Amino acid sequence: MEAIYLILMLFVVMYMFMIRPQQKKARLHRELLAALEVGDEVITASGLYGMITDFDGGTVFIEISDGVEIKISRDTIANKIVYADIDGDDTAGT
Repeated sequence: MEAIYLILMLFVVMYMFMIRPQQKKARLHRELLAALEVGDEVITASGLYGMITDFDGGTVFIEISDGVEIKISRDTIANKIVYADIDGDDTAGT
């Protein structure tokens, strides 16, 4: 009977330290993708930096250089780039 409790505790610990943080990270990434707008600067999972120029469903068009635009899946966007000014204020450029 003690072995069953030990196995049950093992699954609880695995959930707390492995599954739950992964679910939180996935939820934050979904929220990031939903909040993207035209003009946002982003970095893709492959390391390309660019500015969003258009959306087409699950596809995003990103300008990576003057006149160079690529088409990628929305899911491949890793993060939004936020520039801070010297004072540490995140409203730079506004």
